[in-house]
Amino acid sequence: MTDIATAHALAQAPTLWELVTRRAALGPDAPVLVEAAADPADDRRLTFGQLRDRAERTAAGLHDAGVRPGTVVAWQLPTRIETVVLSVALARLGAVQSPVIPFYRDREVGFALRESGAAHFAVPGEWRGYDHTAMARRLGAPGVFEAYDDLPDGDPAVLPPPPASGTDVRWIYWTSGTTSDPKGVLHTDRSLIAGGSCLAHALRLGRDDVGSIAFPYAHIGGPDYLVMLLLYGFPAVLFEKFAMPDALDGYRRHGVTVAGGSTAFYSMFLAEQRKHPQQKLIPSLRLLAGGGAPKPPELYHAVVRELGCQLTHGYGMTEVPMITMGAPDDTPENLATTEGRPPSGMEVRITDPEGKPLPTGTEGEVRLRGEAVCQGYLGAGEDPFDADGFLVTGDLGRLTADGHLVLTGRSKDVIIRKGENISAKEVEDLLHGLPGVGDAAVIGLPDPERGERVCAVVEQPAGADPLTLATVTAHLRAAGLATHKLPEQLELVESLPRNDALRKVLKYKLRERFS
Repeated sequence: MTDIATAHALAQAPTLWELVTRRAALGPDAPVLVEAAADPADDRRLTFGQLRDRAERTAAGLHDAGVRPGTVVAWQLPTRIETVVLSVALARLGAVQSPVIPFYRDREVGFALRESGAAHFAVPGEWRGYDHTAMARRLGAPGVFEAYDDLPDGDPAVLPPPPASGTDVRWIYWTSGTTSDPKGVLHTDRSLIAGGSCLAHALRLGRDDVGSIAFPYAHIGGPDYLVMLLLYGFPAVLFEKFAMPDALDGYRRHGVTVAGGSTAFYSMFLAEQRKHPQQKLIPSLRLLAGGGAPKPPELYHAVVRELGCQLTHGYGMTEVPMITMGAPDDTPENLATTEGRPPSGMEVRITDPEGKPLPTGTEGEVRLRGEAVCQGYLGAGEDPFDADGFLVTGDLGRLTADGHLVLTGRSKDVIIRKGENISAKEVEDLLHGLPGVGDAAVIGLPDPERGERVCAVVEQPAGADPLTLATVTAHLRAAGLATHKLPEQLELVESLPRNDALRKVLKYKLRERFS
């Protein structure tokens, strides 16, 4: 059986635990996780067989502590081997787990604990100068335990049978904070396996590849990536702390072939490459891949040209971890200007605001239906589904004749100036072609005469000459942007505010600051 056939067969596993055991049976001694340390002597490895065995002993220890099928366990842990083992152990038990990004503090953590009704809370103790245990005690969290170097341990003989159904809600993920009100997103084992399968099949990876996880494993991309490793049987290098240029040694030492995370990661790799343009930054690297934030076309071309590797970008969200993905054999035009195609089983519908489907090529609301789509939100809040069962994403886009998705913005990110709709993304993409722009966010600000005015907020590279509004508008005019879309306000910032998961720009903070 080929790697691809094996992966497609494994993708039918009913639960995450079943997927772990099937892969471990196929290759127990093959590595799955490699932890890159500052000192190479401290690097650690875990095989597929060890992942299964350690997770089962940890599940037994959790069971001894009172965790049962359906028990809600929150965890706020960094990207390391123990975190993955604990998560898999909870999947073995059939517990409901609520991952929390490790950089969140009292407000976000307290909200997640209260809303999820967590009965246990795993923390790393003191990590990177912050005492997470003290925070948990301060918040009155129940069942607090530290899970950094040591995990609960017990005899697997005490365990009940593993869960048989993968369609029960067993995961509560929190929206990433690009709006001020996070929501608990409900997932099943099957929705996460379906999302990871989308990613795995699109990227066409194999057992000779070496992946990398440099983003928080508590992000929805964590299980997405783990599923990919389980389906195709190759390892990933974990980076507990990702910072350039320190992380480069880990990528080079372990021969990483696939890296990425989001647009911000691509930009960081490019910035390092430009310091030594004649020497390939990571000799083994052949593919950058990611999603989670818009990708300007110019960034695609710069990566291919300067890093000497392919770039495939996708579209996903906490509610649907993988929707579309660029494939390595797509055309450069499609890879630069689209988010790729949906896999089989993912329906993408473009509609008008009332939900009526629109013709191919017409811009409208993006709505989704498929196994990777979440079950909804925690609590009795808004229903995110339309009458046909499609998730209403709030994103705007269009489908091309060959089925690729082009995102044009957010429904809440459209600026309405004197009654005319302006796509913030269109202006942002053009700004990335202007020298002196490191990153840019375009927002609408209240204006008594226009309704909203267009404001460009620009993060400049170190040492760049300060931009002026006249320079910016001249560049945009030359690029063909319509006059009514030109920014009327320019703000230069040292750094754009971002979330702690995939480094998405927090536009609501910019609106609060500059309104």
